[in-house]
Amino acid sequence: MSSPDVPAAIDRATDPAADPGARHGTSQVDTNPYRGLLPDLPAYACTNCGHWQRWPAPGPLVCPVCTDVRNALPEHGFEFITDKQADELVTGFWRPAPVDGVTEFGTEPRFGLDSRGWVIETDIGLVGFECAPWYTADMLAELRRMAGERGGFPVLASSHVHGYGALWQLQQELEPRVVCVNVHDLVWTKAFRVTWPADDVLALAPGLTLHRTGGHFPGHSVLHDSRRGILFCGDSLKVDLSPDGDPVALSAHKAFHAQIPLSHGELREMLAVVAELDFEVVATPFEMVPGVTTDHVVHLVQRLLSGSPDAAPVPLAEL
Repeated sequence: MSSPDVPAAIDRATDPAADPGARHGTSQVDTNPYRGLLPDLPAYACTNCGHWQRWPAPGPLVCPVCTDVRNALPEHGFEFITDKQADELVTGFWRPAPVDGVTEFGTEPRFGLDSRGWVIETDIGLVGFECAPWYTADMLAELRRMAGERGGFPVLASSHVHGYGALWQLQQELEPRVVCVNVHDLVWTKAFRVTWPADDVLALAPGLTLHRTGGHFPGHSVLHDSRRGILFCGDSLKVDLSPDGDPVALSAHKAFHAQIPLSHGELREMLAVVAELDFEVVATPFEMVPGVTTDHVVHLVQRLLSGSPDAAPVPLAEL
């Protein structure tokens, strides 16, 4: 499946003819027309997985991500913190990713699933994919500086709920015109407003295309950067690393904690997508790993299709 050349989402999102304010004689170019459409409720994060919910005070009792089969339950019960508490709990960092034109945003110490936010430079400005668990004032200032120098921050997207992090916060603070999640995963998005529900394929920028793989979640999607040869693979893959950070094994799961494998039908659906994408670097919601290629992933899936379902890691040398 080839990537569309035209970044349809951005063309429409920045077209005055598609701007509600423009149709009524008022400019909305620098503001988010979707602001105010979410309920004005406090935000709470689960300390076990980091998932954010908007909930009436005094807060939620359970986390839907942790009670789902794909995540682990908290051993000592559920606990939730507010945005102010999160800001006091972590410090933020950003650094160049191993591939030029991509910046990694994260927090310390580990919070929740410890996801990373990838910020990708494109012809139409910055595209954010996945998000850090929280964004401190310094992180937001850096994002605004980058956006000012590189053409704005028009697009924010994610593979699935395990990569959302504080996506709601970036929508609130940076007001990207497009916030994109696959249409099959809207059930997980009540903390933020999806402005562009994606179908199976959606071009977010020139050379940057979202593809639904399904499997791990019905709407799970990967982002292919054809110019840099990167597959932002979400949780379609788990990469085992050596102590030096080199990739040593690959696996694929329906649920990592419970070691539930993907079905053969899910693997075939994933293979049909990934086999058509050229890459030599993968980026999960947690790390970017050079040296994992299209051939490695194709051989992994073919191996998993050759026998009973399996979630065990396969050495890279065997692929």
